[in-house]
Amino acid sequence: MESINDICGIKALLNNKVAGERPGFLSEEEVKGVRKFHATNEGYEATPLVSLECLAEKLGVSKIYVKDESKRFGLNAFKGLGATYAIAKLLCEKLEVDIESIDYNYFKLPHVKEKIKDMVFVTATDGNHGRAVAWAAAQLGCKSIVYMPKGSSLRRLQHIKDTGADAFITDVNYDDAVRLAKKKADDIGGALVQDTAWEGYEKVPNWITQGYTTMAAEAIDQIKSDGSIRPTHIFLQAGVGSFAGGILGYFANVFKDEPPITVIAEPENAACIYKSALADDGKPHSVTGDLNTIMAGLACGEPNTVTWPILRDFAQVFVSCPDYVAAKGMRLLANPIGDDKKVISGESGAVGLGLISLLLEKEELKTLKEKLHLNENSIIICFSTEGDTDPEQYEAIISQTDKQ
Repeated sequence: MESINDICGIKALLNNKVAGERPGFLSEEEVKGVRKFHATNEGYEATPLVSLECLAEKLGVSKIYVKDESKRFGLNAFKGLGATYAIAKLLCEKLEVDIESIDYNYFKLPHVKEKIKDMVFVTATDGNHGRAVAWAAAQLGCKSIVYMPKGSSLRRLQHIKDTGADAFITDVNYDDAVRLAKKKADDIGGALVQDTAWEGYEKVPNWITQGYTTMAAEAIDQIKSDGSIRPTHIFLQAGVGSFAGGILGYFANVFKDEPPITVIAEPENAACIYKSALADDGKPHSVTGDLNTIMAGLACGEPNTVTWPILRDFAQVFVSCPDYVAAKGMRLLANPIGDDKKVISGESGAVGLGLISLLLEKEELKTLKEKLHLNENSIIICFSTEGDTDPEQYEAIISQTDKQ
């Protein structure tokens, strides 16, 4: 790893050993049925891929695309993709049916609902995943229990409760809230639906990660429809790394001959992927403490043990970002230039665009920009994974001015 440290508060690691076995569970063949299954949900439609033409021209690149996941299933975030698919797979196991032979409405048939009505799904969340699990469970007449880490937004808690879930803000950090959820699921015989993996718990989080490939597949189709052949660069934010690993793993399979240059961005106080890359021993490493950051959805200290190898082997750069990077991205999307479309992006959704803009604008970051081969031919995609899930905080942030 090559370090480019503490420029504008940003720390970056360049991966000089990009190579590895492509993840089979994220191959096009393996996940071809995922998008088909999602499409059977009456609330499904492909989320917009917004082309920021004016911003791209200003920053000196060919294209900047933003996948707007605030429009997903009416949940204001992308997490419904993983939750619906994983819960469906769990229910298929219980009902002894193949998911390839049924659709989402199958679970709503009266005789099926009777068989699954006592299922209880348990999870821990910073907000979006828990809301998605609770929503999916409620749609199918099942119960859910959701634990949130200390400091969680009361507004996000209420969104989860509004679905009918039993939801609680705990006095522990995210990773300990996950352990609470696991204990609760074990105690009551419920099903843990957690979007991170550890030794002995890989099946469900892998289904969740597969669920996320739907947005990657949509994005590829949308880029081609816009006249671009493929992205040259992908910027992905990471908490535990499930989303980033899922998207990167899918792109690595689709573009085998020439995968896009991929940048992984994390909040500096919860940069467990960056820390793992820094150790340079191939193993995942944890960050401890309160993990304070405005990027609540990324405030995770322990990497997903399944997706970490994908990030390790196929990402070119790992970046630890101060909170101002996400805030800058939010304001850019909230106040578009020229004819560009406005995108409402929350704290965890906007860090990618914030980092892109800094790399292309800041002379201090020129070395990193050049090593990433960012230039007038670059076609960049980032994923705005949430909208204004905490509207008061969102308004407070976008009303401020950039300090960098």
